[in-house]
Amino acid sequence: MSRSEHNDQSLIAAIDLGSNSFHMIVARQEGDEIRPIERLGEKVQLAAGLDDQGVLSTEAMERGLACLSRFAQYVRGLPAQHIRVVGTNALRIATNADEFLAAAENVLGHAVDVIAGREEARLIFQGVAHTMAGQDEARLVVDIGGGSTEFAIGKGFNTTLLESLHMGCVVYTKRFFQEGLLSAQNFQAAYYAARLELLNIIEDCQQNAWSIAIGSSGTVKSIAFVLQGLGMTGSGITLEGLEHLRRQVIAAGHVDNLSLPGLKPDRVGIFPAGLAILMAVFEAFQIPKMAYSDGALREGLLYDMLGRFHHVDVRNKTVQALMRRYHVDMKHAKRVCKHAIKCFDQVSKAWFLEAEDRQLLGWAAQLHEIGLDISHAQFHKHGAYIIKHADLLGFSRDDQLRLAMLVRCHRRALSEDAFFDLVPGVATRMNKLAILLRIAILLNHVRDDELLPDYSLVPTSSGLSLTLGAGWLAEHPLTQADFEQEQQYLTKAGFSLSVQ
Repeated sequence: MSRSEHNDQSLIAAIDLGSNSFHMIVARQEGDEIRPIERLGEKVQLAAGLDDQGVLSTEAMERGLACLSRFAQYVRGLPAQHIRVVGTNALRIATNADEFLAAAENVLGHAVDVIAGREEARLIFQGVAHTMAGQDEARLVVDIGGGSTEFAIGKGFNTTLLESLHMGCVVYTKRFFQEGLLSAQNFQAAYYAARLELLNIIEDCQQNAWSIAIGSSGTVKSIAFVLQGLGMTGSGITLEGLEHLRRQVIAAGHVDNLSLPGLKPDRVGIFPAGLAILMAVFEAFQIPKMAYSDGALREGLLYDMLGRFHHVDVRNKTVQALMRRYHVDMKHAKRVCKHAIKCFDQVSKAWFLEAEDRQLLGWAAQLHEIGLDISHAQFHKHGAYIIKHADLLGFSRDDQLRLAMLVRCHRRALSEDAFFDLVPGVATRMNKLAILLRIAILLNHVRDDELLPDYSLVPTSSGLSLTLGAGWLAEHPLTQADFEQEQQYLTKAGFSLSVQ
């Protein structure tokens, strides 16, 4: 891709760091539509590099980084807001994922977000919904990946159920077909293991009606192509067709002997495991037939980005839903958010804060009291726990962690090492956001609609100077006491706040 193309503001890209393969799509946005101009994919098999302790091997990391070095040529010059790079199951469970992520970000020149399973399911559904005709029927979307299988039920672009199970073609190959042996016994073992996993979600799924089943990504694609090669896809993928493939797989005896029309050589080894999982899904959901969709996670990422460009951000809906669930005082949250943003806008240029920091601060202001629904005592800790461990659609794992940290640090003592686990640049920005949030909360501590003075917040060499207007503090002794206590907290954290 040429330098002029890199500078093309209509270009967007998505990279999916899957457990089996890495995929990249580069596209041009044309109004509300996306036109792909480049697709790349490589088999990396990160999940195959996980040992029993969840440690990702050096060899697996090297395979992944070598692939990303080739992707980097296409995306390194793109603006940060025009690309999303996400990691899925293998990077969710790897105990040393941070080591790989740091190296990957260095190679690509862009941040990598590790997303939760349900968020992955949501994005897959969006990818399917935007690339298949017909929006009137409720759909069951199934995506069998290398390390996990995602399920989504919904109509149009709206979902009613999202689930993710830890079963995938790579991990099941390691577990049941490691030596390449193909027998009725090990195929049955893989099938029943998948059926047991499905018991965790099938009851909830049965409460969400659907009329058509769609499969996406490599496993379903390879099965669809093989059935097509056998002349058995006139009505889509069926259980009869899957049973035929099962017999052929077992008859082969070993993956080295497995030869099926339309099956790519790099998928032969993981084909039996994927087939066993799909058969279990068909039986559990009683699927009569399944169609294949080219749209999947990376297409969903592109359309999700497009929505953010047009101020349709699912994360805002997620925050609102969380506020309702935990009975947040909406009026007060809105008030605190308004002043947190006002404080941000006065210091952002001097503090080198960015638009994404503004968003994060706003969400933290809206959610800072969710812990009250559990208990007033230590409610900032309860709130942080909820945010850290909940399924927050649209948020990456790092987004959630930072949001949880801000809520945790909005009251009481602010430790100098509150953000120690973050990289230095991010830690510095987070510390500044926490201070802005604390100031906004104190300004509204009385929970009164009384208008505040037209205050100003000015960065100084050692901290901040807050000017509230002549005599205002003296007329509001509770607020004055709050800020005196806050000055002590911040001084201990190595930060100076003057208030007048």
